[in-house]
Amino acid sequence: MYVWDPLVRLAHWTLVSAVCVAWLSMEDIGLPHTWHEPAGYVAAAVVLTRTVWGLIGRGHARFTSFVRSPQAVLTYGQQVLRHAEPRYIGHNPLGGWMVIALLACVAGIACTGWLQTTDRYWGSEPLEVVHRSLAWGLLGLVTLHVSGVVFTSLRHKESLVRAMITGRKPVRSELDIH
Repeated sequence: MYVWDPLVRLAHWTLVSAVCVAWLSMEDIGLPHTWHEPAGYVAAAVVLTRTVWGLIGRGHARFTSFVRSPQAVLTYGQQVLRHAEPRYIGHNPLGGWMVIALLACVAGIACTGWLQTTDRYWGSEPLEVVHRSLAWGLLGLVTLHVSGVVFTSLRHKESLVRAMITGRKPVRSELDIH
């Protein structure tokens, strides 16, 4: 079944790339520091584009198709612990909220990074602390996200990475949640 459209997939992998470049250029630990700011602007543009597409896009691109209530997330978490969770064609309830958390965190990092280029906040130590704290928070979120992808891929015997490349996931049962 066709799940993720080209814009969703392009946004996902572009954001992955921009975040990696930003990290590796943060302190000249692999890439030139001059790449850090442009990577942040690319990440900001992706977050803005994905947010707009999440509001006006179709199917599984829309936030309303995968962002569920806190009660639904709690119920899903309990089902996972009992090894009785349903299989979702799009994002499961935990994955849906992870999308929102990742986008919000990157938006906060981009905003605090940009503010540091303005006259008012140039050299602001408190803002730099917030920027770095959000960056480390993002690292934690990414770790949880990748762990969730691996866990769900193994649990449901499917490659979610391949699905995010091709845009397709097989429907295997009438119990799959669309």
